[in-house]
Amino acid sequence: MSKILKGTMLLTAGTFLSKFLGMIYTVPFENMVGTEGTDLFSIAYVPYSILLSLSSMGVPVAVSKFVSKYNSLGDYETGQRMLKAGLTLMSITGVIAFLMLYFSAEQVAIWTIGPDSERLGHATMVIQMVSFALLVIPPMSITRGFFQGHESMAPTAVSQVVEQIVRIVFLLASAFIIVQVLGGPIHQAVGFATFAAFIGGIASCIVLYVYWRKRKPFLENQLQAQEYTYGLSNKEMFKELFTYAGPFILVGIATPLYQLVDQFTLEKAIKASGAEYNNAFSIINFLSHKLIMIPVTLGLGLSLALLPAITQAFTKNEMSRLNKQINQALQIVALLIIPAVVGLSVVAWEAYATFYGVDHIEYRGNLLRWYAPVGLFLALYTVTSSILQGVNKQNFAVVSLGTGILLKISLNWWLIQLLGAKGAILATGIGVAAAVGLNFWRIFTTIEFSYKQLLKRTLLVVILTAVMAITVMIVKWLLGFVFDPTENRLHALIVLILSIGAGGIVYLWTAYKTTLLEHVLGGRVRVLDKFLKRS
Repeated sequence: MSKILKGTMLLTAGTFLSKFLGMIYTVPFENMVGTEGTDLFSIAYVPYSILLSLSSMGVPVAVSKFVSKYNSLGDYETGQRMLKAGLTLMSITGVIAFLMLYFSAEQVAIWTIGPDSERLGHATMVIQMVSFALLVIPPMSITRGFFQGHESMAPTAVSQVVEQIVRIVFLLASAFIIVQVLGGPIHQAVGFATFAAFIGGIASCIVLYVYWRKRKPFLENQLQAQEYTYGLSNKEMFKELFTYAGPFILVGIATPLYQLVDQFTLEKAIKASGAEYNNAFSIINFLSHKLIMIPVTLGLGLSLALLPAITQAFTKNEMSRLNKQINQALQIVALLIIPAVVGLSVVAWEAYATFYGVDHIEYRGNLLRWYAPVGLFLALYTVTSSILQGVNKQNFAVVSLGTGILLKISLNWWLIQLLGAKGAILATGIGVAAAVGLNFWRIFTTIEFSYKQLLKRTLLVVILTAVMAITVMIVKWLLGFVFDPTENRLHALIVLILSIGAGGIVYLWTAYKTTLLEHVLGGRVRVLDKFLKRS
């Protein structure tokens, strides 16, 4: 198995587990605070996510590229000096971002729910509570970028999982104590739930420090063995770093920006059309978003693991190797994410009912069904943006994201008026799809990338996914004679497991029989020979 694939699988596994835990906790959390509580939670997290990306300025991903570049040139000292200088910079920007969000919390709440809302004070408090996380997350994330630049994915993977576990334990414990034990108000429980991001960040910092102490002798040996250093000053290092990082401020805030448009327009547009709001913002951008982030995570892990290897190949002008790595990366995305989002769309009602209950399932399940395919475009945007970063075309990310956001803003109100909450989902899908298309165009024209093999295998994935989807629908139809997933949560769980299980087996078997798995993932899939004997 290639080094890129090993790194991809390790980081993807860690990120996937982290996101999976981040999805699971929403079940008891939503049961305790309801959709009104998750609405408050979402209102706080969207501006927090944007300021988090702005405070880190795209530096963690850029540090990965920077360190990888100078390591490939045999200059390990420059990478370590960048880590120390970057930690100082990220600590300063984190404090600034914290102060900005804390003291602007009331204004953000006014823009979201209006100055006369009874929830104004509650929303303000929740936003202020989440702002504390900005003090620790930026310097912590730059350390992850340093390790990834060394093609060491374990520190990031482990710290992500520990951060998520600690955050969720604190979140659920505080919400349970406030709501169930003390009988306290919902907004107070949500406030402590957002503060859990700070507690999780501290836990992640501790994990990364342990890894640093463990790897320190190896890093010192690298310094002693190096024969030449470029001797860059701090000014020169930061100048080069920001040429990589600048556009990736926008990449980091891509999803939150689309959500911010909804935060400031969705409720107002729905009410203006005469329909009921029904907490649509949190249903789409928090509860449903958590579910679609499972397949999207596969793309996120891939993009992070992909960048150092692509950077090295591009730096050394190894164009054949570069083409092969990009081809493999995009084929993995097609292989894994296309069936995942299609499958989630087919079982949207069952999935939503299983995790969040059967109340208003027709309305809420349909929103998830519409939103699931957007996950493919979100994952592709992240991966293609990382490829652009690796081939020094990161500036184009400004163009692609700007185009997508402008489409979202221009279409959002009109589509919401026309289609209700589904219009916001459609506007997001159109915007992200346009950004992905522009990224692909830039990649193909920059390195003369041959896309014939990618298209052929993607077409095969689409065909096998269609077979899988038909299988899932048939199983659902048969189970419908016994179970009613719209009336009973247990019934929804049974139908979900059996239908997805059947579809997954069919997809795995057909992908194996057609040798698609072997061509995309390599010879290691032959471990399946004992389970899936070729006829």
